[in-house]
Amino acid sequence: MDSQQKSEIKTEFYPKIFKLVLPIVIQNILSAAISSADVIMLNYVGQSAISAVSLASQYAGILFSLLYGIGTGVTMLCSQYFGKGDMKAIGIVQGIALRFSVGGSLVFALPAIFVPDLMMRIFTNDAELIAIGADYLRYMSVAYVVWGIIEVYLATLRSIGRVAICTVLNVIAFFVNIFLNAVFIFGLFGMPKLGAAGVAIATSSSRVLELIGCMMISYRSKDVKMSLRSVFAKNKVLYKDFVHFTLPALGNDIAWGLAFSMYAVIIGHLGSDAVAANSFVIVVRNFGTILCFGIANAGTILLGNTLGENLLEKAREEARHLVKLTVISGVIGGLIVLVATPFVMWYASSSLSETAMHYLKYMLLINTYYIMGTAVNTTMIAGVFRAGGDTKFGLICDTIDMWVYAVPLGFLAAFVFKLPVLAVYFLLCTDEFVKWPWVIKHYRSGKWVKNITKDY
Repeated sequence: MDSQQKSEIKTEFYPKIFKLVLPIVIQNILSAAISSADVIMLNYVGQSAISAVSLASQYAGILFSLLYGIGTGVTMLCSQYFGKGDMKAIGIVQGIALRFSVGGSLVFALPAIFVPDLMMRIFTNDAELIAIGADYLRYMSVAYVVWGIIEVYLATLRSIGRVAICTVLNVIAFFVNIFLNAVFIFGLFGMPKLGAAGVAIATSSSRVLELIGCMMISYRSKDVKMSLRSVFAKNKVLYKDFVHFTLPALGNDIAWGLAFSMYAVIIGHLGSDAVAANSFVIVVRNFGTILCFGIANAGTILLGNTLGENLLEKAREEARHLVKLTVISGVIGGLIVLVATPFVMWYASSSLSETAMHYLKYMLLINTYYIMGTAVNTTMIAGVFRAGGDTKFGLICDTIDMWVYAVPLGFLAAFVFKLPVLAVYFLLCTDEFVKWPWVIKHYRSGKWVKNITKDY
């Protein structure tokens, strides 16, 4: 590829990627803002409510990993088939994904309804936190089922470039969620004050409204419809490909999500002060990683479209520019955390103990550089590699990194060597940097540059 072709690709790449990134970033901001609103409003209820919801949210975090993995499978295949111009395949892939997502959501919803106390005991042994968190999980069960349907349909829309529609739905759901949060937490308009349970009711209600919005868009759409017919459509080639490419991604995201839940388990058994401080840190880190996750998602779509057109060298060149954006996003994310630190410390001082405030300060500082590790690995593993259907590398890499290195290290540091809370947290935050050499080496090998579409 000569310099003129590279220049043309660069000229085309940045407008395309920013057109995709901006709506996705807005969606991620809204998602992070909802979590922030939960913490801000629960701050007026008390430290126990914040801690309980934070721990209970780790349960949904595992479901998020499951749905994100399924959504990745949708994006991988649909973006490449869109590049190929095959809309029929996109509808079939969406139906296959819905079978998995709804089934997985029910697996999480049923325990949340019938044995929420048992689910909370996984994360903490504090009786008060278990009681508050159990109520929260019971009301969240509706959101879990609805979430499984929404995520697949929105992933399908994003994979064909219709990210603006997804953003509009997220905006509506966001404002409804915030309004209902206030109503149910504080007992506005004659409603009872429900505290943490009110957060769950607000979230479930906004998710149901978002599903209704998806159904309306589907009804008016000429090509991408959310129908029962697509769920039961049979195609051995596409089903086999979906399972082949999605299962490693699913395993990767579940392994990653479970590992982060183990981080929460470790911190949860270090005391309520550590849990409360980490609750604020998670919110700030979510904002810091918004841009890098947006770039990863947009990269999967854009590179997938290019690979589906069988323009392999062009995809390799586009990935090179994507990596540059990733480094920039990591720097920006770290600066966001750094700038936010004094404001978060000021706000948290009204509800957190002196010990929790000490933990919060240094946990935030650790995250100013931790985000760079997250940015690089997320864009490479969940963006560039998955665009070409390369999901096995991420599964192997993250499983070894999290379950052979980070989680055992955290348990040893906390419960065997009984290191201070901040030392344990610091060690947990080394996981992203340990896998850098292997991730970068795999990127340079170019093994991910593949067109995975087929004639069926």
